[in-house]
Amino acid sequence: MKSKQQGFSLIELLIVVAIILIIAAIAIPNLMKSRMAANESSAVGSIRTLNTAEVTYATACPDTGFSGSIAELYTGAICAGGTGIIDNVLSSGTKSGYTFNYATVATGAINTTYTVDTEPLTVGVTGQRGFYSDQTGVIRYTLDGSAPTVASSALQ
Repeated sequence: MKSKQQGFSLIELLIVVAIILIIAAIAIPNLMKSRMAANESSAVGSIRTLNTAEVTYATACPDTGFSGSIAELYTGAICAGGTGIIDNVLSSGTKSGYTFNYATVATGAINTTYTVDTEPLTVGVTGQRGFYSDQTGVIRYTLDGSAPTVASSALQ
């Protein structure tokens, strides 16, 4: 009486594992690049959101001008017209693997200009490019993740 073998042999299982490892080796770098691209897109979108929020804030609070901080665009601590213009995640200064730096320049009691730049938390992992904008609304970037300036290349 012959008994039939049930299940897979060791060789068959090793072949399946090898195929899975090859597919993973091909897919993981593409996944990392996709995540970096998504983080960079989110950073540019956040800069655009901040530019729009600053115009809204300056219109609602003409005695203040632009906000004194990113958090002010959420809390409205200085001017009630600034409450809830942006979400609490962006107001924290870190979003989607990028950190946001904000500064204003005041003429008298009114903030007349602002700058915002964003850099990846870990260059090459969370993002590759840094971004910058000011009250003109032009978004500029650097390719190496360093802090961009007004002299950096503009996005098209």
